[in-house]
Amino acid sequence: MATEKKAALSDVERIKENSRYLRGTIEESLDNALSGSFAADDTQLIKFHGFYQQTDRDLDSERKLQKLEPLYSYMIRIRVPGGVVTPGQWLRLDALSDRYANGTLKITTRQAIQLHGVRKRSLKATIRGFNGVQMDSIAGCGDVNRNVMCHPNPAHSRLHAEVHAAAEEISRHFTPQTSAYWEIWLNGEQVAVPGLPEVADHEPIYGKTYLPRKFKIALAIPPDNDTDVFANDIGLIAIAENGVLQGFNVAIGGGMGMTFGMPETYPRLADLIGYVPKKDLLAVAEAILTLQRDWGNRENRKFSRLKYTIDRVGLDVFKAEVERRAGLLLTPALPYRFERSGDRYGWSQNDDGFWNMLLFVEGGRVADGLERPGETPRAAMLKTALRQIAAIHDGDFRLTGNQNLMICRISEENKPLVYKILEENHLLPEQEKTALRLHSIACTALGTCTLAFAEAERYLPALIDKIDALLLEFGLQHEAINIRMTGCPNGCARPYLGEIGLVGRAPGKYNLYLGAAFNGERLNKLYREMLDEAGILLELRPLFESFALQRAPGEHFGDFSIRQGWVRPVAQGGHFHT
Repeated sequence: MATEKKAALSDVERIKENSRYLRGTIEESLDNALSGSFAADDTQLIKFHGFYQQTDRDLDSERKLQKLEPLYSYMIRIRVPGGVVTPGQWLRLDALSDRYANGTLKITTRQAIQLHGVRKRSLKATIRGFNGVQMDSIAGCGDVNRNVMCHPNPAHSRLHAEVHAAAEEISRHFTPQTSAYWEIWLNGEQVAVPGLPEVADHEPIYGKTYLPRKFKIALAIPPDNDTDVFANDIGLIAIAENGVLQGFNVAIGGGMGMTFGMPETYPRLADLIGYVPKKDLLAVAEAILTLQRDWGNRENRKFSRLKYTIDRVGLDVFKAEVERRAGLLLTPALPYRFERSGDRYGWSQNDDGFWNMLLFVEGGRVADGLERPGETPRAAMLKTALRQIAAIHDGDFRLTGNQNLMICRISEENKPLVYKILEENHLLPEQEKTALRLHSIACTALGTCTLAFAEAERYLPALIDKIDALLLEFGLQHEAINIRMTGCPNGCARPYLGEIGLVGRAPGKYNLYLGAAFNGERLNKLYREMLDEAGILLELRPLFESFALQRAPGEHFGDFSIRQGWVRPVAQGGHFHT
């Protein structure tokens, strides 16, 4: 009887298997002064160390005509579990961005910080620079658990502090233990990074080939779903009693990416599988992650995320094996309610009397006077203001999952100083911004991301200027509507959770999606394809007019889109394209 032929593993699996726990030939690539790039196999391995090889796509054609290699540079993603950054760390990142990168900082949709435009010759100095203030980039990218997200202000209450501590514990537990990172970038010296485990030359959780694909975990505290908890491989919803954390509702199988032209790929929201007491959280999380390690698709990376594993074997089968591995039975999920997925801007006060200021950071780009094509620079001097605040701040900074920044634990003494700095740099939230702009997210896209088909971060602000005119026309400027734009369908800015989602198909062309829930509990659906700017505005105008005239009290735009029948609700990821 003929034996069944086993499917061939992907090239990335071969690279990981032969990498000697993520070493590869990275050091040899670093020593090659003739090229700004790494060897092909090493470009996969450096992701586990926290950075991607990119080119300046705005210059690619010109350099090719001049018979020059592409202008290679690197995006370094610094992990920030739970999004907490000290003033000293902020000042160091600010200085590194000016010395070795492109002068800006990028706050990501996973509460991490990215440096863009770092050259190969400066990688070691940059990594040593932020490691010197107890930060690291290991597992910022790659087939491992990524930066763990949670509500950005653990000082708000005892509950918030407990949830943040759980996020840090998860991050520490799933951090790779190979010593390769420290050998290559820090000459074997491991600076004490809080929450980092002791390094070794084995991976007790991951094994030699790590996970089939990236893995994401987020924690949320109702009523705020500000981490888009259902977009993650593991989503944990905090359940409290009298303000004290009891445990978490566990949701599994979320993920935003898909591929155009492949309807068998799709975004998916995580399914609730039950409740776990806080003492058993790590056991359940490890069971889910290791099950994906063992059952995930290692032949075709387009189907390697946990969402496809669950849909292939069935949710009940997957849950039963999680319970077996964890040595416990999950109880039914407990009641909770999410109201919103956006941030709450402006001043707030913690239980201990300290103050916070949550600032809007358009596209997550921390810079001074960013320019828009054809317009004069904006006056807001965000990077300067944050540098000045960090120099006098007696609290810390918190990054949000919506690419914004909270200045936290401001003392009564320092509050007037912070206010003055914000005012002098034109950053006060009283400045006119529509609620749509305040609920916008955009990925980096062109001109550095190799996957992007169209602009996102550089274009969305100018597009919102034009959408704002429509909102003002219909009196909707204060109506909170989530809008998200990406340059490709991979979903880094979670566009399929936008009440208005715009996904790049080609330069200047976008697919328009409608119908997501404002609280992050329902995907949107394709409404129109291949629209240019004029087409986007033409389609949105009658929708806004109808919304202004016919919405019910308190009804959100996404819900109205479903009620009007503009799109059908998406019950599950597999129905996204039908």
